[in-house]
Amino acid sequence: MEPLGRRGGVPHRGPSQAEVAARAGVSAQTVSRVANGHDNVDPATRDRVLAVMREVGYRRNRSAVALRSGRHATIGVVMFALGSFGNLRTWEALVLAADRAGLAVTLVLAERRTREAVSAAFGRIAEQSVDGIVVLLEEHFLDVEEMPTWADLPVVVVDAADRSGLPFVDTDQGLGARQATEHLLALGHETVWHVSGPVSSYSAERRERSWRETLARAGCAVPEVVRGDWTAASGYRAGVSLRGRPEVTAVFAANDQMALGMLRALHEHGVAVPRQVSVVGFDDAPDVSEFWPPLTTVHQDFDAVGRAAVAMLLDRIDRRAVPAPTVIPTRLVVRESTARPPEGTP
Repeated sequence: MEPLGRRGGVPHRGPSQAEVAARAGVSAQTVSRVANGHDNVDPATRDRVLAVMREVGYRRNRSAVALRSGRHATIGVVMFALGSFGNLRTWEALVLAADRAGLAVTLVLAERRTREAVSAAFGRIAEQSVDGIVVLLEEHFLDVEEMPTWADLPVVVVDAADRSGLPFVDTDQGLGARQATEHLLALGHETVWHVSGPVSSYSAERRERSWRETLARAGCAVPEVVRGDWTAASGYRAGVSLRGRPEVTAVFAANDQMALGMLRALHEHGVAVPRQVSVVGFDDAPDVSEFWPPLTTVHQDFDAVGRAAVAMLLDRIDRRAVPAPTVIPTRLVVRESTARPPEGTP
């Protein structure tokens, strides 16, 4: 049978919903429901319609949808570069959640971590045909008053807590840091050293604050922070600075990359992990369970963050309401990089 959308071998318009409906044996209204991601369709019927759509190459005409509904079925995402694990996983989660909701995603990157670059990124996203914006900019200089384009479109902020005055979705950074620190204290370590993220990062700030508060509540000394920048190289440098100090028996690194750099620095110096020093990371990145020793870490549910952000943005688009903030809990994943402190620790 000749594919729909071709006549005499000459391409023309794509197959219509009516043509898909006829081939699938359903109504055009059912095809419309499936195409728009509505859930009031029998699963078997949905699967049959989707199979026909794939077979004939059906694609929604977004321009026509926008003209009829005033919606573009597209959301914008503004963020910094995708180089870090956290940014990459959050972006992936947002795209998957948007796809499940029948939405396309337009990405605009702020090329530099400056107010001017962020302002320019918002200028570019405002020129796109989007129904709302998800913002993933964790720097301190995010300021709603300085971004006038935000007033024109619904906005949801990810990884921001309540600093912007906008609705937000965030991982419970404080809970994760507390879980990591309490785990090490429960093993018998007298205190926990911390390799933090950059001072400009809200995630790093919240993890560091919770680490401090957890030690203070336990009556433990609070060591000087070793500052990192999320990279394994900075974790390695932190490990070099700590590895010759017998009082350092437990380290909480603010992300897995820095924790892995720490492991290398300790290994090179002959410091056994966890027999002499225990190490905990944050993120539960892929493959950290495959290093030696497998890394104890704090798991972030990036998929839940993506789903919540897209759902919250759709709620804002549909109702122009300001939804309550959503905070996604973390969980500690205990592996072989942590143990009781060595005997005779100072």
